[in-house]
Amino acid sequence: MKLTTITQITLDGVVQGNGGASEEDRRNGFERGGWALGKGDEETRAFIDRTYRRADAFLFGRRTYELFAGSWGKMTVQDAPGMAGVVESLNTRPKYVASATLTDAAWPGTTVLTGDIAAAVRKLKAEPGGELQVHGSGTLVRWLLEHDLVDEMTLIIVPVVVGQGARLFPATGPDLALDLIGSRTDSKGVTIQTYRPAGRPQYAPAA
Repeated sequence: MKLTTITQITLDGVVQGNGGASEEDRRNGFERGGWALGKGDEETRAFIDRTYRRADAFLFGRRTYELFAGSWGKMTVQDAPGMAGVVESLNTRPKYVASATLTDAAWPGTTVLTGDIAAAVRKLKAEPGGELQVHGSGTLVRWLLEHDLVDEMTLIIVPVVVGQGARLFPATGPDLALDLIGSRTDSKGVTIQTYRPAGRPQYAPAA
């Protein structure tokens, strides 16, 4: 399977608390949650729905898994008009959680990955199928990129600067070149950029 990551992100790189309620994620005093609510148009929502329908399996970090299990995991397709593909896929396809602390994975179809996570993810990628998708899970996405396990990365960029919160990329960290392989902008200014990792960047020589 191809490992793809799909991340909603602000212009200043924040990925924390994108969902519909500011209470979703208040770590470290974050008070500006819900910044993605209502920002995309119908085409973007349809794109997200189609993306979930393509998934053969999902991989989560623990925090995103628990958020999804407590929301999408309790819905039926009738509860989410226009997002039936999201609900159906999440509740019927295999789900994997990379966690050293999760012991009770109550959402049906879930397997907790422990021990050598990199080896476990490589084993999943070697299985036949289309996409192993990672949604949210910013800490996990950074880790997967550092270990060269990401095949495609999609950023859904919301035109807002929130000025606080956890960012997808830290102030210092490993570097990565990317090839842009897809781009679109919706009527509300949300852009969807799809990249393929392309090794290390090239820098100008020191003067």
